[in-house]
Amino acid sequence: MSDIVIRPVAASDRTLWEPLWLGYLAFYEKTVPQAATEFTWKRLLDPANPIEGLLAVAADGTALGLVQYLHHASTWSIGGNVYLQDLFVVPAARGQRIGRRLIAAVTEASKAKGAAVLYWQTEEFNGTARRLYERVAKRAPFVRYNIEL
Repeated sequence: MSDIVIRPVAASDRTLWEPLWLGYLAFYEKTVPQAATEFTWKRLLDPANPIEGLLAVAADGTALGLVQYLHHASTWSIGGNVYLQDLFVVPAARGQRIGRRLIAAVTEASKAKGAAVLYWQTEEFNGTARRLYERVAKRAPFVRYNIEL
């Protein structure tokens, strides 16, 4: 595991990032238009945009996981909050603590930004991820509601 590096997404990482992104969407049985994928990629590279991304990369250059998150203002704190939006580890690399390391990296980035809270959500059926999340975080008592627009 020590040969796995967690690092920010770079412009040269498109061929590493996109299969992870598509794997993440497939896991949740979702599709997005190609234009949304293009737009997401551009936002990850734009320093003026609040969305940031990290990759977990093996020593041989294989991409093993991704995390994408954004820092946003909050009415409850001066430093705002960070929302961990996307977290994915390729099935072959699960069980190697990569998800935990990606969360830890976002935690450190959130502290550096002065954020008060790092938070995320997952589908109820995602028991594997929930077991990890309940080890590294406190489950929030909130119930989420959506209006599809």
